[in-house]
Amino acid sequence: MIKLTFFFFGLLFQLYAFSQSGKVIKIKDGDTIVVLDSLNNQITIRLAEVDCPENSQAFGNRAKQFTANEVGNKKVTYKVDSKDRYGRTIAKVFYDGKYLSEEIIKNGFGWHYKQYSISKKLAEIEILAKKNGLGLWKDKAPVPPWEFRNLKRASYY
Repeated sequence: MIKLTFFFFGLLFQLYAFSQSGKVIKIKDGDTIVVLDSLNNQITIRLAEVDCPENSQAFGNRAKQFTANEVGNKKVTYKVDSKDRYGRTIAKVFYDGKYLSEEIIKNGFGWHYKQYSISKKLAEIEILAKKNGLGLWKDKAPVPPWEFRNLKRASYY
């Protein structure tokens, strides 16, 4: 019983230790937000497991607006996964009992980013959004943002 109690408290400590919170003060695009933490640090967070259309891409502004409607000026909790090559914090963001990346995918405003996620749940949610023609899935041939970025880079050179 004592070992179980220590295990339980240890698990709670780990969850607490790796969860952070702050207020969303800016929405950069559908999958990137800026959070003001308790020490007044601005943290740019790239949402884990989802890739939204770029702002200059079809549905990019709608994805940004969806994210703003969901978490703009709200307190969120986030669990840091890593940093990306641009120095952004990659994190899973939670609010009002919801997982933001899941909500974006469920409503058709982003792709499940399978290159960086093995979540079967998110893959299934994406299939359902596509089947129901939600958000960007209304488009007959939506261009994934990673392809859009590659095309943009190729045309630059």
